[in-house]
Amino acid sequence: MNYTEAIKYLYNAAPLFQNIGAGAYKEGLSNTHYIDQYYGHPHASYKTIHVAGTNGKGSVSHTLAAILQASGYKVGLYTSPHLIDFRERIRVNGEMIPEERVIRFVEKDCPIFERLSPSFFELVTGLAFKYFQEQQVDVAVIEVGLGGRLDCTNIITPVLSVITNISFDHTQFLGSTLPEIAAEKAGIIKDGIPTIVGETNGHSDVRNVFVHKALECNSSITFADEEDEVITARHERGRWTYLTRHYGEFTGQMEGKYQLRNTATILAALDVLKEVFRKINISHIREGFASCQELTHLCGRWQTLRRDPLVICDAGHNVAGIEQVVEQLAETPHANLYIIIGMVSDKDVESVLRLLPRDAKYIFTQASVKRALPAETLRIQAENFGLDGTACPDVLAAYKKALEIAQSNDLIFIGGSCYVVADLLKGLFNKI
Repeated sequence: MNYTEAIKYLYNAAPLFQNIGAGAYKEGLSNTHYIDQYYGHPHASYKTIHVAGTNGKGSVSHTLAAILQASGYKVGLYTSPHLIDFRERIRVNGEMIPEERVIRFVEKDCPIFERLSPSFFELVTGLAFKYFQEQQVDVAVIEVGLGGRLDCTNIITPVLSVITNISFDHTQFLGSTLPEIAAEKAGIIKDGIPTIVGETNGHSDVRNVFVHKALECNSSITFADEEDEVITARHERGRWTYLTRHYGEFTGQMEGKYQLRNTATILAALDVLKEVFRKINISHIREGFASCQELTHLCGRWQTLRRDPLVICDAGHNVAGIEQVVEQLAETPHANLYIIIGMVSDKDVESVLRLLPRDAKYIFTQASVKRALPAETLRIQAENFGLDGTACPDVLAAYKKALEIAQSNDLIFIGGSCYVVADLLKGLFNKI
């Protein structure tokens, strides 16, 4: 078996959320506990940090991993979904799990688990936890896949639980109100384990959910948006420079305006983590923020692909994420704005379309996953909201079309779905 065959097995043998959505979701942790027991509870052999939230958990996870790595720790990082290569999900000190280890997992271990009919995420979580043990990591940053309470990463007992924010996404699983969604995310709060909540956006009912759960678990809780740690932030030459109360001034590598909120969450988390990981100092924090992409290879977050014309992609895919994208597009200097957008069919498409700027020129597209909303269907829906454009059912072809039209002082944005960004990056970097 080669690597391509191994990945094909994983995608076909276990339900894959990016392809079939709700059908891939398995409620409960019984399969996860079985796989974990089979491996001898590997996650208990290293410290963990658990990161949940509707948006921002990927950026927070990668930055925390970068800071820990800069501090001299051996760091596992488990995130989802991947954009270009499956192995992006499982990294140690920024390096992806080797192809040979994935092949061995599929050949030797997957047949043992087949009778469980596990989900793709259950299998991959088991592989990640075991691989981190084999690599003898000091700490692993574990990003929640979906929700929190019933997510299969929730068998760990971390040194810190982080919940970035709460907004509407995956409502078919997590609930139709913000307090209901918050209750699912709050499921990662553990007995006696400190908790950081990034932001509640003034929703007292959401805040109360977290406070109640923390009291129930005797967990200390900090709300980062109430700490006023970040005094000022300015954007210069594609980077944010932060002036903070306790960490002085430093520069962040990631460009998205939403990183201001993520930074407040990260700094609140560091107040706890410095007590556990004593090697962390201000120089490591600065290095982690300044070199996050080099250290962890994060991509697809307000990523600049070229500057003549300016081309930016972003993996934001729900209403809250698109709100932030639209805000930053309006603040980015440009003559004409071209938006290449595609979405998956189970998102709140109409609410997203309501947010998009009417003066942009659109190319509606679709990602190469089964859940993708057909480009022509999206175009027709967009007409109802005053958004005019053409349909192109191939992301890379849509991008090339925009490049043919755009002038040097124009702005091309590609997004609406992490799978759209994935297709773009795969095409640009000729990877499969």
